[in-house]
Amino acid sequence: MKTLNDFNFDKKKALIRVDFNVPLNDDFEVTDATRILSAKPTIIKILEDGGSCILMSHLGRPKGVQEEFSLKHIVSKVEDVLGVSIKFAEDCVGPIAEEAAQNLKPGEILLLENLRFHEEEKRGDKDFAEGLSKLGDIYVNDAFGTAHRAHASTTIIAQFFSGSKCFGNLLAQEIESIKKVMETGQKPVLAILGGAKVSSKITIIENILDKVDHLIIGGGMTFTFVKAQGGSIGDSICEDDKMDLALDILKQAKQKNVQIHLPVDVLAANAFSNDAETQVMDVTKIPDGWQGLDAGPKSKENFHNVVMQCKTILWNGPLGVFEMENFASGTIALGDSIAEATENGAFSLVGGGDSVAAVKQFGFENKVSYVSTGGGAMLESLEGKILPGIAAILE
Repeated sequence: MKTLNDFNFDKKKALIRVDFNVPLNDDFEVTDATRILSAKPTIIKILEDGGSCILMSHLGRPKGVQEEFSLKHIVSKVEDVLGVSIKFAEDCVGPIAEEAAQNLKPGEILLLENLRFHEEEKRGDKDFAEGLSKLGDIYVNDAFGTAHRAHASTTIIAQFFSGSKCFGNLLAQEIESIKKVMETGQKPVLAILGGAKVSSKITIIENILDKVDHLIIGGGMTFTFVKAQGGSIGDSICEDDKMDLALDILKQAKQKNVQIHLPVDVLAANAFSNDAETQVMDVTKIPDGWQGLDAGPKSKENFHNVVMQCKTILWNGPLGVFEMENFASGTIALGDSIAEATENGAFSLVGGGDSVAAVKQFGFENKVSYVSTGGGAMLESLEGKILPGIAAILE
């Protein structure tokens, strides 16, 4: 696996695929710079080597050229984060981009305009990829968030850099972290899967049953498992058509000596609202008119005991409707347990949209080993797929 350390970038132009698809407010100001911050180590290493950086990214889902999706809006934020002034090219291919790249001196950074202003990017068009490839000497992919897409700038472009392509620091860390959970991690290995639906996690569950010793299932998908085993779940969310599958997962886990841990009690509410009346109930005895919206006190204690005995921990998905303050305590308690286990030497990886949002919201970002930057890419990796953006560098 080639990384930045396999190259000296002195007097070289590094063409870097970054993921600067950051959220903007109505005044086009960046509201969360995490992704820019994540790319900083790669960019700084290349500049310190004596090279220059040409950054390419997408922003949003534009239909052709749309002013509100221009990357020029983020230039000042990128300068703030990197502490280096940025040049901006008003296109990402063709004469404008080529001239800007040609004039770039060692130590300088050029940010190209939104790749998705050209529909060839998403199509994975070979000519477009070749146009991009003319801009740099070495291709660096540091965009884990788009590594599961076979787009021109993430995958196709790599074929024009035989021997001169590598992973950036961020992407290398992502690959390493997933490998720790799936292959090389110290046992016992624990996966915690939360969220609303079993259907969105089926392939992950099936793929990780061979790799883990413990599996905590929480959040809304709990109730599909509880109902499948004959429990009463009241008005709780449930995928009736996935109940056979839930039983099959429990059976497979038993055969593979994987211990599955489900909540035993829940904080139930008489409406899906932060102001609803609440009561702690046995997870198998929820009456009609009530729905489980968070893990109960006994479940939190059980999960804490499981987390504390494990050495490698994957967390994907919250334990309750954490967006509502009254149903956030299960997710917060789990975060506290994982933070404590991490402090005691466990390796913890958090990935997937909602759990990353929860970790940030409740201040656990620096208390776990690694927070993944890619939602879809992370999930596909856990399903056992080789992502096209990663395969392209390895070829």
